[in-house]
Amino acid sequence: MSRPRAVVAGPADWHEVAALRTRVFVEEQGVPPEIERDAADAAAVHALSRDDDGRVVATGRLLVRDGRAVVGRMAVDAGVRGRGHGAAVLTELHRQAAALGLAEVELHAQVGARGFYERAGYAAVGEEYVEAGIVHVTMRRTLPPAEQGPV
Repeated sequence: MSRPRAVVAGPADWHEVAALRTRVFVEEQGVPPEIERDAADAAAVHALSRDDDGRVVATGRLLVRDGRAVVGRMAVDAGVRGRGHGAAVLTELHRQAAALGLAEVELHAQVGARGFYERAGYAAVGEEYVEAGIVHVTMRRTLPPAEQGPV
């Protein structure tokens, strides 16, 4: 298996990105389909990682709110979790945020994924809360101006 890498998704990738998010959030986690997609998708930078067969197996999006990068909709296919695809997507989203000149990244982590984000340099800010029926915690990290991850 080759080392996972992520790229910015283009319009042709949207069908696969949406299908993965539906599998992970709606089918696996029970998030209501009407709140899984939102108007912010159109303005977001989406990143994706593919497996060796070319299937989209990880995705996430980057928005800019109040001068801060906001990562969201991180989804990794259950069959490849722990193999670096989510980390590759997160690294690409960090690159995109740095390219926009943003210094801080925020996300709403599901508590089960908190360790993943802590390993990526995030720290929890505030108390846990329920969002879409799932316990989350807000996490933030600073971003070096020219952060580069493994290629």
